[in-house]
Amino acid sequence: MRASGGSRGNSGEWEKPFWQQRGWLISAAFLLSMFLIGGFVLLTGEDPSSSTGQPQPSTPKASGSSAATPPAGAPSGSAEGRPAGCSTNDADQSVPKQGPADLKWKQSDTDLLPVSESAGPRKYDGPFWSCYAHTPMGAVLAAHGISTHFTGPRWREVADRQMAHGAGRDEFIKRRGALPADQTKKGAPGSEGTYAGFSVLSYSPAQATVMLLIQLPEKGYVSATASLVWEDGDWKLRPTLTGSLLEGTAAVDGTDGFVVWGGGNAG
Repeated sequence: MRASGGSRGNSGEWEKPFWQQRGWLISAAFLLSMFLIGGFVLLTGEDPSSSTGQPQPSTPKASGSSAATPPAGAPSGSAEGRPAGCSTNDADQSVPKQGPADLKWKQSDTDLLPVSESAGPRKYDGPFWSCYAHTPMGAVLAAHGISTHFTGPRWREVADRQMAHGAGRDEFIKRRGALPADQTKKGAPGSEGTYAGFSVLSYSPAQATVMLLIQLPEKGYVSATASLVWEDGDWKLRPTLTGSLLEGTAAVDGTDGFVVWGGGNAG
């Protein structure tokens, strides 16, 4: 796995801000909204020659998912604390091995995002895509749908409503606030890259860790990891303590170890 920050050579590249490093500029156009605007991505500092270029672990495993399985016949979306008008079927607590049967793709700026009537989001209000199922698949779709919406002028509202409370959010707001408010991307859908797949690294009813796989325009792949928590009746993105939306950015060799998205339909 090749770290996004480059090597620790004597060229001075490592000391530069990550968005000025040559390796980042080559592969990160698609990730602009999630990392550059998202709060100064945490550099992994890995030696590019020290790993295999595949996600670890290669086979996603749930943590605590069996305990989260509700009894048969459990009511759909009736859990206490869900936002008004939000109802989902949370019965399927298994780690997904494929995308949802009702997968669709919905455009947001230059991004095409996976969405599902069954797993979420069920509510769309401008940049606020919310009401995700309290399931592993709901967490996967939330990782995609929330992390993308921090480039527009309403980024602060997105942070207040869809980012977990804590020091990471405070740091993100401070750093994002130092940048121009509107960084909306321009271009054709998918022109900066496409979401290719995902891997659920861990899951419990309280938290989830999801690795996203992105195919870049030059056909290479990049992965990055999102952390989410269940808070106020929905999945919320939990940034790192340094304010990064996602972490562990790395080039990967292909789709091995990931669930690859199917085609779906345009939403």
